Amino acid sequence: MQLKSWAVALGIAGLVFGAAAVHAEDAKTPQQQRMADCNKTAGEKALKGDERKQFMSNCLSGKSDAKPAASTQQDKMKACNAEAGKQNLKGDERKKFMSGCLSG
Repeated sequence: MQLKSWAVALGIAGLVFGAAAVHAEDAKTPQQQRMADCNKTAGEKALKGDERKQFMSNCLSGKSDAKPAASTQQDKMKACNAEAGKQNLKGDERKKFMSGCLSG
């Protein structure tokens, strides 16, 4: 009879500790949750390479505009191209203007 009691006690203890271990694995720290959320968003945006790294860095640091750096560069390129077109710049003048515009 004692052996049966021990088996039941061990079984109950195993269930309690097993449930606690499973619950502990499900609980995420705020940083782990942020990492999961940022990773999901980066996946949804299909970001790769440096764009993904920049996005993840911004997102994990809590920057609200977690926008990939390449998009910002692309936006700048469009604006500079438009401005060069308005000024009717050609050849070396256009190259010089674009260089200054993109670096500033």
